[in-house]
Amino acid sequence: MTDKALVLRAALWMSGAIASFTAMAVAGRAVSFELDTFEIMTYRSLIGLVILVVVTSLTGHIREVNKRSLGTHFARNLAHFTGQNLWFFAITAIPLSQVFALEFTSPIWVLVLSPFLLGEKMTKIRALSALLGFVGILIVARPFAEPLSAGIVTAALAAIGFALTIILTKRLTRTETLTCILFYLTLMQVVFGLLCAGYDGDIALPSAATAPWLLLIGCAGLLAHTCLTTALSLAPATVVVPIDFTRLPLIAVIGVLFYEEPIKTSIFLGAVLIFAGNYLNIWTETRKKRVA
Repeated sequence: MTDKALVLRAALWMSGAIASFTAMAVAGRAVSFELDTFEIMTYRSLIGLVILVVVTSLTGHIREVNKRSLGTHFARNLAHFTGQNLWFFAITAIPLSQVFALEFTSPIWVLVLSPFLLGEKMTKIRALSALLGFVGILIVARPFAEPLSAGIVTAALAAIGFALTIILTKRLTRTETLTCILFYLTLMQVVFGLLCAGYDGDIALPSAATAPWLLLIGCAGLLAHTCLTTALSLAPATVVVPIDFTRLPLIAVIGVLFYEEPIKTSIFLGAVLIFAGNYLNIWTETRKKRVA
């Protein structure tokens, strides 16, 4: 298959990822008036677990699940569970475009945390990339122009949770398959969700109105990660990442049309700097690999 054909296929898979992430944000808002974030995560993970077990059992991939990295699975899924709950709260508290812009800082946090958790070297280019990203965060959050809201803080913390998830996923992919990682992702997060949602002895059941939205969240969550992973396997990150950033203008338009959210120039300016920081690092790392 030619490079152009692979890029086209990657773009199609990324279209699926973008649609899935966007659908999850819209559905998350739709059910937030009836369910809290812990309950949303419980049902999302339960739906994902059922789908995953059925599909992997039919294809025979269920045999790939093993117990050799349970500690790392636990740490990864705790970070993801925390980040995802914060994300679900943020999408109800601030404009969707602001949430997505801050979410895109996850790779920047990976750069900052990798030297401590993966032993990777902090080069000058990585430091510059991180600096661009943090300037972008300040422009998006505008902490000096207006008080920091709970939504901005939780969105920023969610990005750190997702960054820890990425780092620990890197560790797991050295020895574990995607099926094994996704199995423990959904299973452990069902348990986390039940513990957090049920600590007061009251877990709300989905109504006829929220059940379809929850089904959409569960399916979209699995589909988004599958599409993103497949796209990265077909084309370089230098191709995939710019496509992923089209989520921002798309969600901004949805925010205007359905939620009457204003489009702020500062959000897009900050997002451009965040993207520049991410892309500079990816482009540099890709060049190094080609030279090697």
